[in-house]
Amino acid sequence: MSVIELRPIGIIAGKEFRDRLRNRWVLAVACVFTAFALAIAYFGSAQQGAVGFRSIDVTIASLVSLVIYLVPLIALILGYDAIVGEREHGSLELLLSMPITRFELLLGKFLGLAGALGVATVAGFGLAGVLILYQIGSNALYHYGGFIVSAFLLGLAFLSMAMLVSVLASDRMRASGIAIALWFFYVLIYDLLLLGLLVAGDGRFSMDFFPVLLLLNPADIFRILNIFGFDDVRQMYGLVTVFPETLANPWLLGGVMMFWIIAPLGVATWRFK
Repeated sequence: MSVIELRPIGIIAGKEFRDRLRNRWVLAVACVFTAFALAIAYFGSAQQGAVGFRSIDVTIASLVSLVIYLVPLIALILGYDAIVGEREHGSLELLLSMPITRFELLLGKFLGLAGALGVATVAGFGLAGVLILYQIGSNALYHYGGFIVSAFLLGLAFLSMAMLVSVLASDRMRASGIAIALWFFYVLIYDLLLLGLLVAGDGRFSMDFFPVLLLLNPADIFRILNIFGFDDVRQMYGLVTVFPETLANPWLLGGVMMFWIIAPLGVATWRFK
């Protein structure tokens, strides 16, 4: 078994990260996060007849919907052509002819893209957080910091899926199609299927397995992490109300989210070899 070399991983990661900085991708995404976060935090309660920065639970509940729609899409777009793009451009063979293993190449690309996504997430939501917390108060800093960390983990989970897609797809067109299909399934379709199952199976059979189904979607894990602890807004999300409190431990949910990050990347590594 070959020894993993950190230097080539760092070189690949640094190049990927610098490329995203050079084409201003990080700046653009950070500005998008900041603008949308401020707008949704301010107008998120408009349907209840109120606007403005309110309590931290209402603010995070408003931002959760933004993150679930936006962060997975950005992560998938960021990583879907990481490998297949190199293959189409003819540079993959050149990279693999150098003293670097396939795992080191894949991990380096993932870490570089993860760094770009992390900087954009922290900068975007962090800048918005400064303005939001100025209105709400510094006591909410703990909850808002947890929200940013969980948003980054959600992005890493979908970035890991994107790396798997990039390894499996034969060309960039197919990779982009699969990436968009994954976004539609996990963000839009999955919860609708669960709601249909919940309604159709009302009283007919045991629903003890239902919480496990929620854990099979990283977007639902993110929602539970940020909503379950706030009684005032938990009732707004029907699927969260059927999740048992014993499974809502942040460390347990964080561990499941880490599985969603590691597992697709592990399969991608196996397939790439």
